[in-house]
Amino acid sequence: MKKIAAAFLFILFITGCSGASYTDVSVDEAKEMIDNGEVEVIDVRTPEEFSAGHIPGAKLVPLQVIDSMVSELDKNKKYIVVCRSGNRSTQASGILAEKGFSNIYNMTGGMNEWKYDVEQ
Repeated sequence: MKKIAAAFLFILFITGCSGASYTDVSVDEAKEMIDNGEVEVIDVRTPEEFSAGHIPGAKLVPLQVIDSMVSELDKNKKYIVVCRSGNRSTQASGILAEKGFSNIYNMTGGMNEWKYDVEQ
């Protein structure tokens, strides 16, 4: 029993150490948050992908340069992070959470699943 308790505490310690986290949201949940003015959108795709079509009002912060652009973001604001499929936005959301941002929402499915208006 002591071994199980020790293993549980070890797992809890490992998973809870960073304290950094973000919340996954669906495309529909993201749209509702955007429409309600609750969040700003950060698009972490390449400039070429962004130019082809993005969520209206989104700010381009490519994943490759997000570390160097963190100082341009307000840690007190809520952000939805978007990419093409949800992979890069997951990485970017993790980076922002590790940098002390506490109101980060990762849009799962990315622009591949976005069925609303886009601007170019």
